[in-house]
Amino acid sequence: MRFSRLLLRPAAPARRRTRRMDADVSESAGPPDDSDDSAADEGRPRDGDGSGAAPEPLGGHRRRWLRWTALGVSLVVLAAAGAGWWLYRKLDGNIRTDTSAAAELKTYERERPASVVHDAENILLIGSDSRAGDNREYGRDDGGSQRSDTTILLHLAADRKSVTAMSLPRDLMVEIPVCHKADGTTTKKQFAQFNWAFEFGGTACTIRTVEKMTGIRIDHQMVVDFNGFKDMVDAVHGVEVCLKKPVDDTAAHLKLPAGRQKLNGEQALGYVRARKSIGDGSDTERMDRQQQFLGALVNKVQSNGVLLNPTRLYPVLDAATKALTTDPGLDSLKDLYELVRGLRDVPTDKVQFLTVPRQPYTADPNRDELVQPDAKRLFKRLRDDTPVAVVPADVFKRDGGGSDGKNNDATDTPGAAGPSPTPTYSGNNAAADLCKQ
Repeated sequence: MRFSRLLLRPAAPARRRTRRMDADVSESAGPPDDSDDSAADEGRPRDGDGSGAAPEPLGGHRRRWLRWTALGVSLVVLAAAGAGWWLYRKLDGNIRTDTSAAAELKTYERERPASVVHDAENILLIGSDSRAGDNREYGRDDGGSQRSDTTILLHLAADRKSVTAMSLPRDLMVEIPVCHKADGTTTKKQFAQFNWAFEFGGTACTIRTVEKMTGIRIDHQMVVDFNGFKDMVDAVHGVEVCLKKPVDDTAAHLKLPAGRQKLNGEQALGYVRARKSIGDGSDTERMDRQQQFLGALVNKVQSNGVLLNPTRLYPVLDAATKALTTDPGLDSLKDLYELVRGLRDVPTDKVQFLTVPRQPYTADPNRDELVQPDAKRLFKRLRDDTPVAVVPADVFKRDGGGSDGKNNDATDTPGAAGPSPTPTYSGNNAAADLCKQ
């Protein structure tokens, strides 16, 4: 309606000019005056366009210019708004929603732990290793089945002044509860390696397994696929890492010299997934490498002002939203924006990465088990939204397991005088320069 009014408004002055001209004609009706004055006027120059009509007042030109300028600006604003709305709808439509997981979790609501701290949030990030569809180049397609290749519990402090990302080993031996499979059948409760939960019952089964193990309520979940991860790295024009030795891994599509390297999306994916060709070949070292890379990615995004630059932010959002499958509480661009906005002021040195305390499983050294009571103490700190600290692995080992000289034994002790020391774990933060460690 407003746009229609703008189009109609220029016509009104034209009607007013027509009425004035009609009045002039009426007032001068009758035979022409044959006086000498008319003859004398024949030789005088004519005003305006030569037609003899009186020139339009200066104010009329100005009003007409202002009207057309307003119309032009309105058209530009409308076009920009239309383009912005189209971009918003495109990004919003990229996000996939996992409604089946939400329904499954609702069935088991009575078994789930309650949230302890208001405004603190716990998000489970799951990297899927499905070989179906576009991911087939990374391995054999076994009918679309998948396991969680990477799982990180992301704890956002209630004051949004810190973020703690805790990795859960895929080979960790845990209790997996009864879960419903996609084909309608039900699995039995069993003690098995952690990433089987995702294969058995998808995201809902993984969440329930984490909640039973940690006692931490999972508020949201995000599943990220391979190609989406690659696109996010390419959207920020690559991420720098530091290699102590050259890497040549055909399976991971990765061949790099030693030293500081800037990885594109394809190389980054190979880097975070490679296992046997880098370091000692353990999943433990691979998780450390994944944490370091995520820290470098966070640092790249913040240091280059991506979050405050719309032209640079859009490609990142496009890649990220295409990569995500979320719960209904995070399945819109508005929800994700609110989440990111709350985190953009967190200092990079307060974005911490660590792995749950674990050791080789006694019955099978190729599997992991939790180190107790260290794991329980870490879970409690995150559940209660109390601080933890991380130090590089070499410092952690040098100090005998932590900066306090103890093997992560700092904890809340009932009746102890004064505040308990903050427990320290092996890990990194997003501000660390890995080439200087």
